[in-house]
Amino acid sequence: MPNIQNIIRIIFITVALATVPAVAKSTDVPSANAPVWIEAIGEAAGSEYDPPKEVMERARNEAKRKAVEEAVGAFVRSSSLVINNELAEEFTYARVRGRIDKVQILQEERDKNDPNLYRVKLKALVQPVYPQEGEGINIKLDISKPVLQDGDEVRILYQTNVDCYVHIFSIGADNSVTLLFPNSLEQNNFVKGNLGRVFPPDSFPVKLRAQALPGMTNTRSSEKVKIIATRHKEILLERGFSEGMFKVFDVRSTGLVGDLARKLNQLDPVDWGEAVVIYSIEPKLQQNK
Repeated sequence: MPNIQNIIRIIFITVALATVPAVAKSTDVPSANAPVWIEAIGEAAGSEYDPPKEVMERARNEAKRKAVEEAVGAFVRSSSLVINNELAEEFTYARVRGRIDKVQILQEERDKNDPNLYRVKLKALVQPVYPQEGEGINIKLDISKPVLQDGDEVRILYQTNVDCYVHIFSIGADNSVTLLFPNSLEQNNFVKGNLGRVFPPDSFPVKLRAQALPGMTNTRSSEKVKIIATRHKEILLERGFSEGMFKVFDVRSTGLVGDLARKLNQLDPVDWGEAVVIYSIEPKLQQNK
């Protein structure tokens, strides 16, 4: 989308959460919408003055927390859908949370070497829970024209329902990504809610123009603009390097996208939102007909 010839692009993919911890394991292969049984071990340390019942309850709660954490990772991993040999780029499943429906206590014990250390092993049935419609940050997003010709100026129109911090991504026809905003000239990405905004603003020295990718000049191609808004200031992507005023990433550094998926999953679903709009670029052959 930006008229910058040397932008290096990366595939925008959904990536699983961190590796399964040794203290928790899934006993079933889950789907993104089905509950899953998880085994987990929790520990809690007390003192000679703490009631054993209270310390054991803390160990149970720790085991439950680990079970939910592992289940959420399983739900996210199962939602990474393979499409045309590429992982889907949407982050909807980063909003999933877990709710324990059933618990089976498998073992409770005091540590043999430390009588103040209590340990609980349990098996929990964790249900995936997704945000309700309208929960989180709502974003209205559009572009100046849904069908563009090569070289046309592109303007991004957006509005959020709350004060928040906005990140604007351009996703090319080859699933490549450029972070448009914030950028080196406009680093403050805080926006007021319920106020329409345009990117780039009139004061911005660079115009965004539609540009067909090499090898796609004779076919109609589709590109996307994605906005991710967070209630609090967040650095969603810490690595990468700058190509001009925009932040770009090496095509081989897919771990960067894993960082983004993990970062979003750490946020409460009510504290972030996303929106995407698709537009088309007409080939030059059709323009001249």
